[in-house]
Amino acid sequence: MYYPDELVEEIRTKNDIVDVISGYVRLQKKGSSHFGLCPFHNEKSPSFSVSQSKQMFYCFGCGAGGNVFTFVMEYENYSFQEAVQSLAKRAGVALPDEEQGDEARRRDGKRAKLLAINKEAARYFYYQLRTGNGQAGYEYLRSRQLSDETIKKFGLGFANMTGNDLVRYLKSKGYEDALVQEAGLAAFDEKHGMHDKFWNRVMFPIQDVNHRVIGFGGRVMGDGKPKYLNSPETMIFDKSRNLYGLNLARSSRKNQIILCEGYMDVIAMHQAGFTQAAASLGTAFTEGQASLLRRYVQEVVLAYDSDGAGIRAALRAIGILREAGLTGKVLNMEPYKDPDEFIKNRGREAFEERIEGAENTFFFELRMLQREYDLEDPEAKTRFHRVIAKKLCGFSEEVERENYIQAAADRYQIGFQNLRKLVYSYASQTGLAKPIDRPKSGIRKKDTPEEGRRRSQRFLLTWLVEEPSLYAKIKKYITPEDFTEELYKRIAKKLFEDLEGGVVNPASIISLFSDEEEQRRAAEVFNTRLKEISGNKEREKAFHDIILAVKRNSYEHFSSQLGSDVAALSQVIAGKKALEELSKTHISLD
Repeated sequence: MYYPDELVEEIRTKNDIVDVISGYVRLQKKGSSHFGLCPFHNEKSPSFSVSQSKQMFYCFGCGAGGNVFTFVMEYENYSFQEAVQSLAKRAGVALPDEEQGDEARRRDGKRAKLLAINKEAARYFYYQLRTGNGQAGYEYLRSRQLSDETIKKFGLGFANMTGNDLVRYLKSKGYEDALVQEAGLAAFDEKHGMHDKFWNRVMFPIQDVNHRVIGFGGRVMGDGKPKYLNSPETMIFDKSRNLYGLNLARSSRKNQIILCEGYMDVIAMHQAGFTQAAASLGTAFTEGQASLLRRYVQEVVLAYDSDGAGIRAALRAIGILREAGLTGKVLNMEPYKDPDEFIKNRGREAFEERIEGAENTFFFELRMLQREYDLEDPEAKTRFHRVIAKKLCGFSEEVERENYIQAAADRYQIGFQNLRKLVYSYASQTGLAKPIDRPKSGIRKKDTPEEGRRRSQRFLLTWLVEEPSLYAKIKKYITPEDFTEELYKRIAKKLFEDLEGGVVNPASIISLFSDEEEQRRAAEVFNTRLKEISGNKEREKAFHDIILAVKRNSYEHFSSQLGSDVAALSQVIAGKKALEELSKTHISLD
């Protein structure tokens, strides 16, 4: 669905970017901008900037940037049209022919088609569970003590015994074989032709955080293999960046997420009232999932199985949570294997007590390591104390490290000063316990002549946005044609038009670009960090040098084209004249 530029701009202006992003990211005002932890990459120190005056965001760590549409597209994994619709609804702006737009997206957008076919498949499985064909699946779910209300809440269903029921149903709805296969709902081989991927299984629809069905998990009835089968990855289903049940858990209004291993654990916990539960999707916990969780909570409680595999998974997840800047705790479910089993045997109140008493992840790691040492043996005990000291070196922040040294000394009856000396001895030997070096101005680019030319063009555009009054003083010398980078030229053309009209609106310029990478690069232009220069004369010299560099680069660029482009001659002549005049001209910043 095409929306007129005027309507898009109206929607953008009615959605203040700070208000919108504050609903996703914790922001703190610093100076003229707001800062928070970037939701698009893992970081511990805030480098994610939101400017109310520019109505733009930019991360100086990973380079993500754009206007309010860009943010919603990247965060929610929306198309541009979906972002427009979401923000229009938020601002109360009516969109023309919304129903027709939905049909157009189903017809023309591959993502929309995949979401639609998954939704249709979920309806089909849901219906089958409630027929005679799904009796075995329904009895299984009831045997797991799930109520009808819970079964409905999670949209649970059943895939029939026969091998092509779903394929025939989807084809009757007009879906082509190729799309059914691309959605991961069917496969083709010479012997069976087109056949269902899932059959004789209880079906668990997997939804993204916006409650859209993006895939399925299926639990086989009987002793078939594999016991659990998930959809393959598709354009809309990335296992490493989604979590089962998070669409419900994120709105639980709890200050934590309980992370477990399986679908049934999540469902049983929600039924028991622990609506903050979610689970990874048949894969080990990933950095992408940690980044997703950080959008909603600061604390994650690991409720993995209490067997050896569960302990190994928890130890791995701890490191990922720590790297993502999340606080982690570990739930002790012994003598039971998993949350579902624990709740069935001990009840909700006992499980609540275990949550409240969940173990700090650092001490969980030490407790697991302690199993390898005989603390009755002085030699083994000494080795264990050395292990503690080495792990304490992992805390780069001094205050945090000192607190953990004190806590470890108390718990393991080691003298505080003795443990502290041991920690700093290892730190000095290995170079550990040093603050992490982070780039102060985003991603470092290789300093080539080409990058130097780009940099001067970015500096000039940023400076004009920061101080629009300077445009009148330089427009005699600089035109959009002087920006040799095509993207910068488009930006300059629109910016100069706006400045002629007496307005500065960087966020509207972002809307010129439909490609997300171009939006990111455009945002970078308007967030180039200008050097802090004290003194008016020094600032005037710096500004003059930038203008001169842009003009000189333009002159050299068009001069190099004279051999093949006669039209470049006039640009070269004008450029040379402007260069000579500019080199002798003083431009005041007052």
